[in-house]
Parts: sequence; structure tokens; C-alpha cells
Amino acid sequence: MAILETHGVTVRFGGLTAVDDVSFAVHPGEIFSVIGPNGAGKTSLFNAISGVHHATSGSVRIDNRRPEHALSIRSIAAMILVAIATGFGAIAIFNVVAIWEKVVVQLYVYQQQFPWGRSLRSVFGYFADTSWLLTLLPFLAGTAIGGLGAFRVWNSSRRNPEVSAHFGLSRTFQNIRLFGERSALENVLIGMHRHTRVGFFSSMLRTPKCLREEAALRSKALEFLGFVGLESHALNAAGSLPYGLQRRLEIARALAVEPKVLLLDEPAAGMNPTESAALMELIRRIRDQGITVILIEHDMKVVMGISDRVVVLDSGAKIAEGTPTEVTKNPRVIEAYLGASHS
Repeated sequence: MAILETHGVTVRFGGLTAVDDVSFAVHPGEIFSVIGPNGAGKTSLFNAISGVHHATSGSVRIDNRRPEHALSIRSIAAMILVAIATGFGAIAIFNVVAIWEKVVVQLYVYQQQFPWGRSLRSVFGYFADTSWLLTLLPFLAGTAIGGLGAFRVWNSSRRNPEVSAHFGLSRTFQNIRLFGERSALENVLIGMHRHTRVGFFSSMLRTPKCLREEAALRSKALEFLGFVGLESHALNAAGSLPYGLQRRLEIARALAVEPKVLLLDEPAAGMNPTESAALMELIRRIRDQGITVILIEHDMKVVMGISDRVVVLDSGAKIAEGTPTEVTKNPRVIEAYLGASHS
């Protein structure tokens, strides 16, 4: 059974189709590469898979499950509460002038204590005597607006990187995204956020439980740094590390999520041959840890050296899929990379 599947994934930005009906399946333990010319839609596909962008159509499955929050009882209850609160807020806004007259203008006397009890009774009396047009209609309108707004917020957040991480997927980015002023260790600890169990007050009060968890997380983070060869740089600022080590640090942070599937977006970009060879060995060791690796890469030596299977994109569409040898012999792939005159 596939550990990750895309079914007809399409991503459009206005009139531009960045990814066009792409489907493929990645099996557990594979090193799977996505290649193609610049502008082929590779990073847009990764963004759709990881939840950075919402796919215009199609679906993504991890372990045969769609990485989306289901509509739970808690979500429904929250939407209802927001709707009701917005309804009452609409009543107050629609009647703000009359309420101000009843509560402040008629009851407040300068330099005397404000009569809270009388003011509340005046407000309740006003609503008891006023027309239903001034209460029921604003309430219904506010409830509808609040409910629809709450649903839209829930719907837009049900498929995002945090949800994807919960389902076992993490990624790196084409452009390095580290917290440059923080240490390498702190950057990895950020990737472990979803594994924390202590609450807000425990963290604020620095309880023994909080301190024990912090110590355990730091120890685990050092293991990830050691795995990528950065343990000696644990306390160095991430921004002070050489480019190749920053790439490794970003991989360590992604591994800290403890994913089933790791997406690497051009991990060898800017590396010299020695660094690329070391990266290939690191990716193999990640795969040996039971993590499925999907990577975007332009360095064909890296792709051909470590990939089990390759999918090729051109102008957003899939044009080939197979082993590295099969793909390099495909006429459509040759045309996409070299032009029709070389096919």
C-alpha cells in the first residue's frame, strides 16, 4: 500500500495553472524524486502536498488518510458560540445610540458613582419594549455572518502544514528558512513543538514536569543534530553556519517532527560535489530509519544516484514516471530538457 498518494492534484493561481492533474503513488521506504525544468510546478506540488497552498482540485492521502481536520462536535460547538456572540454584538451595534442614551446620558451624573444596576435594568427594559425589528433581525443577521465567518476560518485551517505534520509529513524548503539568530539546537527544538505535552501554566511556572520535558527534548534534539553531523555546532547561531551545514540543519529540524514522509526541496542546491555526495549518504541513512523520502532536485547525479523511482513534470503536468533509467530514455523527458530538436 502507498504511504503517500496524489490524485488529480491541480493548483491554479488565477488564470495560471501551476500543477495540472498530477497523480502518483509513493511506497514506504522509497526515495522518490520529482524532477523537471524550471517552472515545471515542482515546488507548487510540494506546497499542495504539505498544505502550504490549497489544491484547487484533487486530493492527497497519507497512509490512505486525507490530512484534514474532520468536522468534530467541538468545531461545531465553537462555530455556534461564535455565531451567537456575533448575533448579540450586532444587536448592540444596531442599537448603540439608544443604549448610550439609556445608560449614560440619562443615568450618569458627574462625580458620582456610576449606577451599574440601574443601567443594566434600563438596557433590559429597552429591549423588552423595543420593536422586534431592532432586536431579532440584527441578531439573525449577526448570527449568519458570524457562523459563516467561523466556518470559513475552520475550512481554511483544516488543511495546513500543522495538520500535515500531525499526519506524519514534514519538509524543507527551496530557500533555507532557519531562525538565523537562534542556535542550531533551538532551531531543532522548534521542530519538536508538536511533541510537547505540558500546558501554558506549567511552562510559565517552570514546574518540575516542564523542566523534565525540556531536558528530554533537548537530549532528543542533540540526537537529531548528531544524526546529520552537527552535534559540535549545537550552540552556534544557525546563521553563522556554512551553507551546506545550514541545509543539514534544516533537514534535522524536519526530522524532529518524526515524520513518516520527508519532503526535501532541492537539498543539494548550491553544494559542491563533495557536499552532494555526503548529502546522498545522509538521505540513504534517513531512508534506512524507515522514513520515506520525496525530493525535488536539479542535480541529476544526485537524482540518478539515490532514486528508486522518478516522476517528471513539465508545465505543471506529469509527462513520465519510472526508474531513473526508464525516465532518462523517455522521448518526452528528453524534449522537455533539451528541446524538440534533440528528441
